[in-house]
Formats: sequence, C-alpha cells, structure tokens
Amino acid sequence: MDEQLFFKKLNNLCTSKEIFDFLSSLEVMSDTMASGALQRISEVEVDDSGLKNPGVLENEVFRALCLQFEFESSKLSNSGLLNALQALVTLQIDPQSTLMANLLSESKERLGKGELTVENLCALGESLLELESPNCAMLEQIVNHMQEKDIEKWSPREIVMVYKILQVTAKERKQYQNLLNRLNSVTLPAVSQLSPNFASVILNSLVVLCQTQTVALVTALCKHSAKHVPYFTDYELVNVLDAFLYFGHHEQSFTEALETYVPESILTMHPQTVCKVMQYCCKKVILSKPIFDAVAESFISNADRLTTDQIAGYIIPFGTLNYLPPSASSLFRKLETVLHTRLSHFRPHTLLNLLHSCVLIQRYPLNFLPKIFSPYFLQKLQAQPPGLNRVVTSQLTQLFLTVTLECPFYEGLKVLPKYQVKAFPMPHSSCDVHLLKRVKTGLLYLLKKRIYFASEVSTPYFYAVDIEIKLDEEGFVLPVAQREEVHKRIALCVDGQKRFCANSHNLLGEEAIKQRHLQLLGYEVVQIPFFEIESLENSRKLAEYLHKKIFPHTYGLG
Repeated sequence: MDEQLFFKKLNNLCTSKEIFDFLSSLEVMSDTMASGALQRISEVEVDDSGLKNPGVLENEVFRALCLQFEFESSKLSNSGLLNALQALVTLQIDPQSTLMANLLSESKERLGKGELTVENLCALGESLLELESPNCAMLEQIVNHMQEKDIEKWSPREIVMVYKILQVTAKERKQYQNLLNRLNSVTLPAVSQLSPNFASVILNSLVVLCQTQTVALVTALCKHSAKHVPYFTDYELVNVLDAFLYFGHHEQSFTEALETYVPESILTMHPQTVCKVMQYCCKKVILSKPIFDAVAESFISNADRLTTDQIAGYIIPFGTLNYLPPSASSLFRKLETVLHTRLSHFRPHTLLNLLHSCVLIQRYPLNFLPKIFSPYFLQKLQAQPPGLNRVVTSQLTQLFLTVTLECPFYEGLKVLPKYQVKAFPMPHSSCDVHLLKRVKTGLLYLLKKRIYFASEVSTPYFYAVDIEIKLDEEGFVLPVAQREEVHKRIALCVDGQKRFCANSHNLLGEEAIKQRHLQLLGYEVVQIPFFEIESLENSRKLAEYLHKKIFPHTYGLG
C-alpha cells in the first residue's frame, strides 16, 4: 500500500482492535509504516494514567511487529528505528528486554557515527528522557551533535527537547552555559509559536537551570502563558506557577486569567494544583476573592479527600492575607471536623502553621491548643527541622498572647516562658523607612519638639510600635521619657504598601493581629496608611492630616 494512503487510513482508526485488523489485511509494510502503526497504538492505548489495556502487548499482530524490530534493527531506516523506540517507550515495554536493548544499542551506534538528523536526534532524546534511568552519556552526545547543527533553524519541538536534556545532563551548569545562551536567544522570537506544553517545559527548564539572567525570555514566556491558562494541564500549570514564584515575576493578565479559570475548573483541578495556586497568591500577596471563595467552597466539599499538607495549603493563605470568604462559618466548621478526626496525622510544624493562620483572622482553635502547648508536642517540634527557631517560637508566643487577650475564658495549657520570644520578627511588614520619616517630619511640625514622640518603640508585649505618643489625664502630650501620670498611650501604625495585600487596602494578617492586640493591651491605635498621605504635598498639610487623625476632638493648627 502507498505510504500516504496507509497513514491516512491508520490515523482514522480509534481502537487497537481496528488497528490490528487493518495491519492483518496488509501483506507488506515498510519499516516506517510499521513504526507508525506502533505509534498509533501508543496514542490510542496510553493516557495520563498509563497503559489502559496491558492485554494489547500480548496481541499476535503486536508481537509479530515487535519481533521484526527486534531481529532486524540494523536494517531499519533512522526514522523507522527511532519512531518505533519512541512508541515502545510510551507503551512501557521493559527497557531490559531484548527488543529494547537491541533498539537502544542500534540507536547508540548510529549516534556515535553521526548519522542522525536533527529530527532523529530529537526523537532519540525524547525516548531516552522517558526512560526511568536515562543514559546520560547518550544524552550528552545528542547535545554535542545538536550544537554542531544550525540552531537558528530548530523547530520549537527541537528547542524544547534540548532544554529537557540539559535539565538532566547539565550538572555543572557552566558546562553548557554558552549553548544555553544561544538557546535562550533563539527561543525569545519563537515564544509566540509555543504550545502551552512547550511554554511550560521551557519555563520549568529555566528554573531548574537557574537562568535568572534571561529576564526578556522569562517575561515573554510569562506573558504568553497568560493566554494559555485554560489549556494547561494541572502538571503544566504547576510548572508555570513555580516559574512565576522562582523568578519573582508579576503579570497582571496571568492573575486575571487565573481568576477566571480557577472558579470554573476548581472541581476538576488536582488538589496539589489548587495548593500551588494558593501558594502563588500567598507569596505574591494577591488577595483574589474569586479564587479564595472558590477554594473555600471546594474545601467544604472535598476536605475529607485531601492530605494534611493539602489542607494546610488550602487554609493558611486565608490567614496570611487576612480574608474571610462568604462561606467562612462552613469553612471553619469543616476544618474543625477534619482536625478532630485527623489531628495526629499532621506534621508538627504544619499543624502549628495552620492553627496560627486561623488566629490571624479571629478563628480560635481552642479545642486543639492544649495539644500545641503540651511538652510532648513542643519536643516533637524541637526534634524536627526547622526545630524551635525564631519563627516557630514567635507563632507559639502569638498563639499564647491571642488566647490571653482574645479568649480570657481559655483555661487550658499555656506556653512556658522558655518557648516565648521577647519581640516578634515582622519580615513582611517591617516599617517603610521613607514613610516613617515623612510622618515624623509631620509630627515635628505639629508637636514642635521631638521629645513628644518616640519611634520604633519596643513594648513589654512582644510587639514594636512604629510611633508612640503619651497623654496625661487632661489630654496634653507628655514627653516620651516621662513615666508618671501617663493616662493614655497612642500607637501610630505607619502602614506602608508591604503591610497590605497587593493593589489593595486590605491589611495582611500579621499586621491586623498586631493592631488588634495593641488595642486590647490598652493602646489607642491610630492607623496611618500610605494611601492616605502619599498625595499630601507639604509638611503643613501632613501635620493637618495627623492632627485630625490623632487629636480629632481638639482645635486645628490654626
């Protein structure tokens, strides 16, 4: 049969039975046709979960085909040999079998002689990468041969294959950096032609190969990815999100695409993909209500099927970004049910992170705190990495402070002083130095002397106050050094952009709990957010603003 007609008929067949019946009707086939038949069988019989029907491998026609390839490997054309190898790898034929050993040996010999075209090298590279223990020496040979070819003429498939091989072989990253630089340059103008799969693979390779200097390529790939969000598989989307996190890139159109895609697809998304989306939002401090609301609903329905790490991955960002969804009562009721049945299954640090995130948004896990504060649990925390480091002891201290201030009726175990910190580290919400300087300038204009306010004041209650002002009983401002006759302490919270969710006026959880606790500790908390003062042009206007905020019931400056 004419090859063109053969492939036309073959590609219209949709079951392995139809393919075997068709092959049985032919008297003669070229090796290209036979390898094409194997490839079509692999397309029909293999999906994301693997080989659908292992019985196919016992079919007489299939075994006859395999025998031909096993005993006549040296007579095959390059495309026949390599297409057959690729199909058999996909069909999960044992790499140690005589059939596979013969095909791999013949491929190795032809590779060594330099007989393979770029397309052949690409097919061989893809097959080797699919094997559990790829032959790195052969992969390096492929890369070396590819370097000799005209890189400017490579197709997207060939570009992607070389990136994938370099991921495996470039242990010494400098070894292939020149090739990578050429590859990155050639890929940039081709980005718009890349399929979702190819874009995901290249972004993943750039992460693995630490290509932080390829800013233009990463930017182009991230923009391109925004168009493909609905078409990525779960695995591909995770790779893309990892790349956004690794390179620190922000693309508004990508976030908007996620906001459309996630609520529509949440029921079919793998829980690990949902966790990665939440991690992306959390690290980028993006409070996306459509995403968070959809994740909350999904948790309520599917929590029993999630692993303990996935439960934490779903819930912790709500606390970090200080957001309660419309379904909050059902969400935390479900979480409590899950914790009651599976508390002992959580890793100690995961459980602490989870319960700490709950108190940030005023959801108090009182039934579980005695376990957290028990000496046995604290020993487990200490025994496992990262141990009782400063972040962990800060979380324990904040849990203790929360139940002391916000749940005075709690009578269970408390945290021993040796597990408490003297002051909380605030990595995300450290004070904006320039904003603080502006506010201090305005206060000096308002109060006339620097002795009437102090900045970055440590308190006995673990928190630091940005600016503190003391008043006597009649409301007069006292020098900050004075300790007697202090009737009221005012805590100015000078909130720069880093204390809020991105492009939002929503305080982060760690800053919200701080201001809540300062108020319960007796301070009058006055919030000075960046968005209220950034448009004030001079010290006088700033002083007038501060006067209204701090002393709203007294006469103005005039």
